[in-house]
Amino acid sequence: MNLRKQRKRQQRKVGREEKGSISNRPDLAAFVLALRDTPVTKLMLYLCDNQALLKAVKRWVGEGGKTTLVEAPDADILLEAIEELRKRTAAGAATFLVKVKAHRGEPANQQADIQADKAISGKDVPTEW
Repeated sequence: MNLRKQRKRQQRKVGREEKGSISNRPDLAAFVLALRDTPVTKLMLYLCDNQALLKAVKRWVGEGGKTTLVEAPDADILLEAIEELRKRTAAGAATFLVKVKAHRGEPANQQADIQADKAISGKDVPTEW
């Protein structure tokens, strides 16, 4: 949910059948949607309850060893996230990713769970990735 635009909610169905049942695909897709929705010149604060997603993105930030997407899980979505982050960096906009608690009762996490359930059951929700 974009806090700048309280009423705007983006939902997509994300395929998992090729990648197995344990996957960062839904979380990566949500991250890409948030990146797309935030103007590249504006500061972005992304709250995330998935430590694995944060680690996957961190591998591509800053300097470091040679990394390849060849065998990366969910490379198709990760590539889009990297490209969106590259655009933001080129525009001079800061992007912050922050880990939040991932259990029931946390208000932001609860709202995300509700939206995810709606997307899974919604017939008018487009499929991407």
